[in-house]
Amino acid sequence: MKYSKLGKTGLEVSPLCLGCMTYGVPERGTHPWTLNEDQSRPLIRQAIEAGINFFDTANVYSDGTSEEIVGRALRDFARRDEIVIATKVHGRMHAGPNGAGLSRKAILQEADNSLRRLGTDYIDLYQIHRFDYDTPIEETLEALHDLVKAGKVRYIGASSMFAWQFATMLHTASANGWTRFSTMQNYVNLLYREEEREMLPLCQAQGIGVMPWSPLARGRLTRRWNESSERANSDEFGKSLYAHTADADRKVVEAVASVAKARNVAPAQIALAWVLSHPGISAPIVGASRPGHLDDALAAVELELSDAERAELEASYVPHAVVGFS
Repeated sequence: MKYSKLGKTGLEVSPLCLGCMTYGVPERGTHPWTLNEDQSRPLIRQAIEAGINFFDTANVYSDGTSEEIVGRALRDFARRDEIVIATKVHGRMHAGPNGAGLSRKAILQEADNSLRRLGTDYIDLYQIHRFDYDTPIEETLEALHDLVKAGKVRYIGASSMFAWQFATMLHTASANGWTRFSTMQNYVNLLYREEEREMLPLCQAQGIGVMPWSPLARGRLTRRWNESSERANSDEFGKSLYAHTADADRKVVEAVASVAKARNVAPAQIALAWVLSHPGISAPIVGASRPGHLDDALAAVELELSDAERAELEASYVPHAVVGFS
């Protein structure tokens, strides 16, 4: 496994980040398709043994149980100083006031809760899961800066938002001498390329590491158009991402299958190889509910697409409405 710096930081990460939303108690939270702890641990161990050192979860995943499962597995299977743990804050964690968002109170209490669930005394990358329209950005940024100065967090990152919002937050942090965001976790894949317009150029210009979520379009790029899965059938958020572009999206999925057939590899490898080769991408976040998912992801790291293949994959794309910020 070859490791590289995350953005312009000195942090060394694998070219793939294991997304841990898949791992959590199915009866907790809003993801009934998650794997329980006994099912999750072999996959986390497989990732570590393959050289993946980058793991992403969130406080809200399966009502905190994702962090608990991932934390225990990483303590059992890896050395803490070699592992990069990323988690997120913003989603609702309890009913009533101050149970969600990016206020100082919410950030500080949720950071402590995540540290407890993960079983560690520091978080490598602490990310705001979404933009908070109800809290001044100065309050959010100073609270994140204080976590870094307290030693509870090493780096901070952000997730899906408009480029102007991210640019404003970067400028505000610099103007006040606060810790700047090192990463952006946004939505990039062959079915959704709107981030190429503003966000990705901004990140390249600012030296921000990019770690896209759903690089396989929640599995749509890995199977025939009319096929489904247990997760897809219950994933209402995923359905909303592709509700209005089915005709064009189908052509893209068919192009992925065509290139994959010519290469004699799985479609997942082609779709992920495209993301990996995209300028400015640091480490796509890949999910794995079966060992073969990790095998395909690891194979994609070594797969280089030709210019002709990239042109075929990109030819049918049409502009999409901006999605993924909710």
